[in-house]
Amino acid sequence: MTPPILEISSFFADAAEPASFPQTVLRYSNTRWAEKLGLTLSDATAWTRHFGRFESLPGNLETPLALRYHGHQFHVYNPDLGDGRGFLFAQLKDEDGRWLDLGTKGSGQTRWSRQGDGRLTLKGGVREVLAASYLEALGVNTSKIFSLIETGEDLHRKDEPSPTRSAVMVRLNHSHLRFGTFQRAAYHDDTEGMAALIQHVIKHYYPDCADESLGKAAPALFERMSAATAQMIGQWMAVGFVHGVMNTDNFNITGETFDFGPWRFLEKSDPNFTAAYFDSQGLYRFGRQPTQGLWALQQLGGAISLVADADDLSAAMKVYEPAYQESFAAHTLALLGIKRGEVLRDDLLFLQDFYAWMTESDAVWPQVFFDWFGGTASVDRAARSPQAALYDAESFGKVRTQIEARTPDRPERLQHPYFQADRPVDLIIDTVEALWAPIAEHDDWGPLNAHLDHIEQAGQAYEWDSA
Repeated sequence: MTPPILEISSFFADAAEPASFPQTVLRYSNTRWAEKLGLTLSDATAWTRHFGRFESLPGNLETPLALRYHGHQFHVYNPDLGDGRGFLFAQLKDEDGRWLDLGTKGSGQTRWSRQGDGRLTLKGGVREVLAASYLEALGVNTSKIFSLIETGEDLHRKDEPSPTRSAVMVRLNHSHLRFGTFQRAAYHDDTEGMAALIQHVIKHYYPDCADESLGKAAPALFERMSAATAQMIGQWMAVGFVHGVMNTDNFNITGETFDFGPWRFLEKSDPNFTAAYFDSQGLYRFGRQPTQGLWALQQLGGAISLVADADDLSAAMKVYEPAYQESFAAHTLALLGIKRGEVLRDDLLFLQDFYAWMTESDAVWPQVFFDWFGGTASVDRAARSPQAALYDAESFGKVRTQIEARTPDRPERLQHPYFQADRPVDLIIDTVEALWAPIAEHDDWGPLNAHLDHIEQAGQAYEWDSA
């Protein structure tokens, strides 16, 4: 199978050479997704040979490719971007016949590195393994971490104690093509490259948008990408995820969560919470994420207007708001284990009350969803919760009545061992730091691995469809 990226690599990619690392120690391997890709990796040596030394996979890319793109970073356009510490290593089909990318982070310098060293801190890799695993367990459309390998170099960083340990990570995505890929073509007035990009994306990811006329195909594709982005952000808002850096080069064509550097999960509802310490204006704060997603799509539409009518693109983007509302309602209710109402408006009115109470009560976000999973089927469980007093307060009365009026969705899931505990697995910042400390101090990976097992258990309890 010829990797499809080769169709457009002359427009959007450059050959890259992996760094040579002093050591390669496998710290995390995603065997479940390796099986889905049909990869037989029998031991740590096989993993490190391909994903630490980057020996090419048989019949795949002979040379890694650093992708070219531009992007708006905190609303300032930057034409000097591209894969500066990563590359596309391979493209494979999963068991459902979908193309998936294996892309790296921390694999060394490329022509786009500028002043960067092309490396990744081990802590940064651990954080991304945790976040991606937790998002997947909560049913969010996300990239998956395929492997994390410690590389034996001492790195110096301004935002954490230095020197610090280094790693190289491999990320699994349906695509690493970004909104910024389209922006680059538009910036250079490259109609040939833009047409090739749109046709490539339609062929391999959105074949139902195919049309002999590029002027018709491009708006159809843009509508699908708008809906996918809206769905992703609706899921973020339901699970309390704060991406941190919603630059247009950090959105991909298939609506997957990725490149989330300073991410956080909310401990308590706070629309003004900002994950990145350098986001001084709160541009990417939690409550503004839906608006920022729409803004990013507006920039994407502006780029695609190089080859399509602007009015047609504007009409296509109107799908965003209803798709976001549908996703937000559906995912919140799925996380509560209760069925949808007959009309979306009723669900949204309930959620307005629910999230207003969450913000006003100072309730612990993951605990609320855990306590009330299954709605009326969890009344006794909620009464035993560490924050049961909040549920007895008068302020919760209206929300409680609405939750208990809903029909439980597959309440038999409550029999899963995950729901027999008093507390859910979480990924608030104190938890993350507590998991990192034993690694930093004693090279003890036991607590991290146990937490990842707990996250996996949560995903099994929810019984999401695989993505």
